[in-house]
Amino acid sequence: MRKPAPLLSTLALAAAAALMGGCTTPAYVSPVEVTRFVGDEPAFLAQGTVQITPASGIDPGSIEYGLYEDAVRLQLEDLGYRVVMVNGAQVAQVSLDQYVVDEGHRRGPVDVGVGGSTGTYGSGVGLGVGINLGGQPAERVVRELAVTIRERGGAQNLWEGRASMIATTNSDYAADAAAAPRMADALFAGFPGNSGETIEVE
Repeated sequence: MRKPAPLLSTLALAAAAALMGGCTTPAYVSPVEVTRFVGDEPAFLAQGTVQITPASGIDPGSIEYGLYEDAVRLQLEDLGYRVVMVNGAQVAQVSLDQYVVDEGHRRGPVDVGVGGSTGTYGSGVGLGVGINLGGQPAERVVRELAVTIRERGGAQNLWEGRASMIATTNSDYAADAAAAPRMADALFAGFPGNSGETIEVE
């Protein structure tokens, strides 16, 4: 009777499972990289009424945009603004860009129903997408949240900020519900910030 065969098969299966488990990339989330620009009249910031609007190309009715709008609204209220639906003395325009980068650094869309970008200093800052954690690479969700504040009808921004972060798809921060408050909190940390300075917020 050849009884060892089943045992060998079991051991082989266990070894294969262990090998597969060892190839899983640990969850990763980057610090939030933030750049702010302050206009010539910072004294007008963080007071009075402000209306939040989406940038061109963003679906204001999407669930995902709503998460980021709510996160921005809470930050503006904490700063001292009174957020109103219409006719705010100032306007805070929210822009969001999201995409997935796979192990080959190929970029693909995130189907969240939002998009577009706004601002005066280009699209994004130095994103460290070349993450190498060992094992089988995981896809990474790259997000950029931008907010500009200007007087209603004004052509010049009173303030502009952009926050960027990366999270692997096996991270808790791959979900918008977790990413939105983290990014908004970092974006407005130490408001208005030093104009032109880029910081990292854990």
